[in-house]
Amino acid sequence: MQSHTIPVSGDSGHYLKLIEGATAIRRHVDLLQWLQGDVQQCMPHEILLAGWGNFQEGSIRHDIVSRLPGVRSYAVGTDGLPFLLGKFHESWVVGGRQPSSLDFRNFEYLLGNASLPGSFSSALRSMRSGLIHGMRDERGQCECLYVLLSSQKIPAEPTSTAIKVLMPVIDSALRQVTQLPQQQKPFPKSLRIGQEEAFGLSDREIQIMDWVAMGKTNSEIGSILNISGFTVKNHMQRIFQKLNVFNRAQAVSKINGVIFNG
Repeated sequence: MQSHTIPVSGDSGHYLKLIEGATAIRRHVDLLQWLQGDVQQCMPHEILLAGWGNFQEGSIRHDIVSRLPGVRSYAVGTDGLPFLLGKFHESWVVGGRQPSSLDFRNFEYLLGNASLPGSFSSALRSMRSGLIHGMRDERGQCECLYVLLSSQKIPAEPTSTAIKVLMPVIDSALRQVTQLPQQQKPFPKSLRIGQEEAFGLSDREIQIMDWVAMGKTNSEIGSILNISGFTVKNHMQRIFQKLNVFNRAQAVSKINGVIFNG
């Protein structure tokens, strides 16, 4: 685990008070109330995204803590969240695994075009900035990523310092709250591994199938990957041939069948 120390400054008493308050967290609602209380003074945000697992393989669990309508851990529209967390993880690694600020508008294209008012995707579209930090569990051989999102600009300080100090506290709190049913299931096998072993799809075809599984259209996938919808269509035809299927639903079903039963 990375080590974190409380800054020797006038803020130390404030951090100690926050840490003490976190010792009573046992439920998601306790964590929400703690995060929306005095924590907002040093870590202003409207959404906390938490992801953990093997980011290289794409085997990622997630949790969401927010008061915004429709923003819940496994609400409709969260199917693509592991992929988004993977992109955040890449950004964090590029930043030297230190607290990294981000302009969420640079990631908005990953959400596609469809979005219902009051939905998870709609709430994400209203976000403007974020701050990413994480830690590695050497014993469990996995990484944990935490992303603060806000509709306002998140100030670099004191937020960067605060997330260094409080992230282990948040991590510990999430480990103590009762898991949701979706989090109690074994991690699924990597989609990438299953496709490569069973079907010999190319990297681009694997990438496209990731988005197909999330319900994206050819046009949306083209926009995300910066290629034309016609090129995506051609890739899909080759994928159908390799999988010996006739449509997208059959392709996703066949891949999932190999992943979960193979």
